[in-house]
Amino acid sequence: MKRIQCAGALAILLSMTPTLPSYAASQVNVAVNGNYVSFPDESPYVDVQSNRTMVPARFVAEQLGLRVQWNGQLDQVTFRSKDETIVLTIGQNRAHVNGKYVTFDAPASIQNDRTMVPLRFISEVFDAQIDWIAERNLVVVTTPGHSKVVPGLPAPSTTDQTTKVQRGTWIWDTTIIQTDQDQILTFAQDNQLTTIYLQIDRDIPVTVYQQFVRKARAKQVTVEALAGRPQWAFPDNHNQIKAFILWVKSYNASVGSEERFDRLHFDIEPYLLPEWKTDNKRVVENWMNTIRLLEKETKENGLKMTLDVPFWLHLVKVPDSTYSMSAWVLEKVDSVVIMDYRNVALGNDGIVANANTIMKEASTLKKKVLIAVETAPNSEGNFTSFYTSSTGKMNAELQIAKEKLAHFPSYAGFAIHDYKSWTELDAKSKK
Repeated sequence: MKRIQCAGALAILLSMTPTLPSYAASQVNVAVNGNYVSFPDESPYVDVQSNRTMVPARFVAEQLGLRVQWNGQLDQVTFRSKDETIVLTIGQNRAHVNGKYVTFDAPASIQNDRTMVPLRFISEVFDAQIDWIAERNLVVVTTPGHSKVVPGLPAPSTTDQTTKVQRGTWIWDTTIIQTDQDQILTFAQDNQLTTIYLQIDRDIPVTVYQQFVRKARAKQVTVEALAGRPQWAFPDNHNQIKAFILWVKSYNASVGSEERFDRLHFDIEPYLLPEWKTDNKRVVENWMNTIRLLEKETKENGLKMTLDVPFWLHLVKVPDSTYSMSAWVLEKVDSVVIMDYRNVALGNDGIVANANTIMKEASTLKKKVLIAVETAPNSEGNFTSFYTSSTGKMNAELQIAKEKLAHFPSYAGFAIHDYKSWTELDAKSKK
């Protein structure tokens, strides 16, 4: 018999349930049916007033098989299963459960844009058993039909141990690697570069690529094979995409391990086409087909890929749905670079605010994100570039942005567009 069938009994049960010890300063882990729940951007905590464990609603609820819906106008979160509906209002310590109000001792709240709810309330309502493993700060949730399983200690994060925070830049004029290799790589070392996105020019001899990539790797800098243009969004140009991927695959297969490109890097940007305004749905649908092609071709050829995307992509919806294009893209690629072209970290239109949504989506989808800034002149205005500023100012703003964004599991570092304008800004800043 479901406890939810008796709202009064449920309220009594919740008020009598032993409280968890207060470990607000320590990390609280949650496991459902033996599996740890991943919290990408806001961790569980113990509410100091009620001594209740508060968790991000969506991630635990989804583990319990619930659908979650947020109503921003009413500040309400709704949980649904086949038989039950629960509505929680932010700031209130009661919930509407199948038409009846149930009172509990810790109100739902908002933390860093995440709805936090009492874990015990969700689990008890849906007939789950809760156990507190004090020595491990671990909450174990067991749902009907499952045996209680206390999972082992979480494995150390291989991402934290092996993934170096990245710093990248684009080289569009590939001819300079024929004459300026040492200069490029000295600049890379001086500016803590880890990655160079190098546009592929098939007129450049293969031996030049080999030498450059090998020298870069010797200095702990990886090189990604860069290509793309807005017209690639349309199927008439898919043969160019296939030819590019085939060239990179063939190149990597023919050279030594220290001379290979690390991955493919695409900069397509169909929103620069006039059709983006006049025939948007068709352009978006074609772009999606192009990305499906990229996913298929890269996987079949054993390659990884990164895609450059604008910071506002989450505002674009997959045609005939409410799903964001940015989340859809993240599902298809290995990582993205957000073109977050602003020259201040903070504020409503700053680097941090503009990156937040995609960073959250990527954290949920376990993908990596770099945030890119501009150093070249931009017709949209000075606020979009550090062109009129200095490298010192840019680095200071990036440090502020890092402090605000590094807590996201998706955070992978920054990229500066592009090598030519960055070196010019650097030289100007030193005068």
